[in-house]
Amino acid sequence: MFWEVTATKEDEELEKIKEKKMTEMMKSQQKPGVVKLTSSTFNGFLKTDLPVVVDFWADWCMPCRIMAPVMEELAEEFGGKALFGKVNVDENPDVASRYGIMSIPHFLIFKNGTLAEKIVGAVGRDPLANAVKKYL
Repeated sequence: MFWEVTATKEDEELEKIKEKKMTEMMKSQQKPGVVKLTSSTFNGFLKTDLPVVVDFWADWCMPCRIMAPVMEELAEEFGGKALFGKVNVDENPDVASRYGIMSIPHFLIFKNGTLAEKIVGAVGRDPLANAVKKYL
């Protein structure tokens, strides 16, 4: 019983440290870009007033590779107005599972930490850009 309480407090402290590190990393990022997210950094990345676009992808997925430069372009274009991140579904299956990701590429747009829109597939630049603009 004692161990369960101690482990929970340590887990909470560890999560706070991770969130603080993610916040520092986001603030120190001088050039806008797509941030590689993991299971431990995902929740902290969503804690912002800016819209957040997350690309769920995998190395072996050719449509995902096609959309990667589009995400980089949009991160440049909307720098300071929106945040862009990517989650490798093979390395972070728990995050993908939480959002029911069954097909990739799969883009989730969050507003104030809440899921606002899902876009599935290699849709190209304009549909993704237009979706982001709705939440600015």
